[in-house]
Amino acid sequence: MSEVLLALLAGFIVGIVFSAIKLPIPAPPVLSGVMGIVGVYIGGIAYQWLVERFFS
Repeated sequence: MSEVLLALLAGFIVGIVFSAIKLPIPAPPVLSGVMGIVGVYIGGIAYQWLVERFFS
């Protein structure tokens, strides 16, 4: 849980710094972009599960 909070804090700080120096925020601007990232993560987890379940 602590690494999730640290990641959230780091992202918050990066968002503030990028906004302060007038740069575009380095994150997907819309929900579809965020869902794409979630899909990539879930796909990676599913691959590991499938390999462990059927090939080891």
